Amino acid sequence: MSTKKAKIQSLSGMHDILPIDQKYFQRVFKAVEGIAHFYNFGRIETPILEDAELFYKGTGADTEIVEKQMYTFRTKGGDAVVLRPEWTPSIVRAYIEHGMQTMPQPVKLWYYGPCFRYERPQAGRYRQFHQFGFEIMGDKSPSMDSQIIQMSYDVLKEARLKNLMVEINSIGDSECRPYFKKNLMNYFKSRRSSLCPDCQRRLKQNPLRILDCKEEKCQKVKTDAPQIINHLCEGCHNHFKKVLEFLDETEIPYSLNPYLVRGLDYYTKTVFEIFENTPEGRLQGALLGGGRYDNLVKTLGGRDTPACGVAGGVERIANVLKTKELKPLKSDDAKIFLAQLGDLAKKKSLKLLEEFRRAKIQIMEVLSKDSLKSQLGMANKLGIKYVLIFGQKEALDREIVLRDMDNGTQETFKLSDIVKEMKKKIKK
Repeated sequence: MSTKKAKIQSLSGMHDILPIDQKYFQRVFKAVEGIAHFYNFGRIETPILEDAELFYKGTGADTEIVEKQMYTFRTKGGDAVVLRPEWTPSIVRAYIEHGMQTMPQPVKLWYYGPCFRYERPQAGRYRQFHQFGFEIMGDKSPSMDSQIIQMSYDVLKEARLKNLMVEINSIGDSECRPYFKKNLMNYFKSRRSSLCPDCQRRLKQNPLRILDCKEEKCQKVKTDAPQIINHLCEGCHNHFKKVLEFLDETEIPYSLNPYLVRGLDYYTKTVFEIFENTPEGRLQGALLGGGRYDNLVKTLGGRDTPACGVAGGVERIANVLKTKELKPLKSDDAKIFLAQLGDLAKKKSLKLLEEFRRAKIQIMEVLSKDSLKSQLGMANKLGIKYVLIFGQKEALDREIVLRDMDNGTQETFKLSDIVKEMKKKIKK
C-alpha cells in the first residue's frame, strides 16, 4: 500500500494570480479606475455572500447561471445563500437598501472584484474570476446606453487592445417582446427535435434563451429564426435608433447582431458585447457585455427605475494582454464642466468628451440634463471655474462658448481649438 501523500493543489477552476501576472490585472484595474473617475462614477463594493433569492429573482430562475452555475448552500441558521455569480443584482439590492433612489439621479457606480460560477473550466473561464463594471441607475435616456458602450470600449483601448468590435441588438420590452416570443416559440416548436435537451426545455420556459445557446446544433437552427429587430414597438425602435446615432458620432465600430440576447432575464432594449475582432479573439469570447435593465429595480422591490450597465471579464482581458506593452494611466480632478443643450449638441458632446479624455484633461458633464440653469448650478456647487456651453447653434457653427464662473465673462472658440485652449487655461 502506497504511503505517498496526496499533493494538495488549487481546486479545479480556481487559479492563483502570480506576481508575474499581476501587472496585467493591474493594467485592467487602472484603465477601469481612470475611466470611471473621468466619467464621475463612484466605486461600490458589495458582499461576496448574498441571499440566494436575490439571484433567483434578479438574474432569472431559468438562466444558465442560476440553473447550473451558482454556488448555493445553507448556513448553520438554515438560510439559503450564494457566492456572488455576478454583480448587477447586488448593486441594485444596495441601491434600494441604502435609499439611493432619493439621491440626485442618475446614480453612477463602478465595481471590481471576484465572482463565482460552477462551470466547466476552459480558456479564459474560471470558477473564481474577477469582474469589473459600470452601472447607471435612474435615467432612461439612450445617451446613457451610449455612454456605457463608450466607456466599455475605452477600457479595452486604454488597456492597449486593438481590432475591437461592438455587437449590438435591441431585445425590446414588455410591450413588444411577448408577441416576438410567440413567433419564436412557433419557429422552434417545428424544429424541436433538432434542439439540444436544454433548449427543448427552454422552449416552454423562455424561447429567447435558445438564441443564447452555444451548442452547435442549436446555432444552426437559430440562423433562420425570426429577428426581434423586426418586431420592436415604436418606443423601443426610437430608443435603439438614438443609441446607434450616438455611436455613429463617436465612430466606435459596431455591427448589428439580430440574435444577440445575453444570458440574463433582466435585460430590456439595448444589449451589446465587445470582442477582439480576430479569429483568436472570437475563440476567447466576449470581453465585455451589458445593456439596459429597466425592470430590475422594481422586480427586486424598489420603485420603477430605468437602468443600464456593463460587466467585463478581467481574466479574459488579462489573457489577451500578456503580449501587450503596458503604460501607466494618470487622472486629475475636474476643472471644467461641459453644459450641453439639445440632441445635436449631446451627440457631438460624446466625441468632444473623448478628445478631452485623450488629452488627459478631466471634465465633468451630465448628458441627461437639458436645463442650462441646472447644469450651471451643478458646476457652481462643485466649485468648477470653467464651463463650456454647447447648444444647437454652437453645434451647427462648430463653435463653443467658455464661461469663467469666477467673473461671469464669456468667450467663443472654434470647436476644433477648444481642447488646446483649455489646456493652456488650466495650466495657469
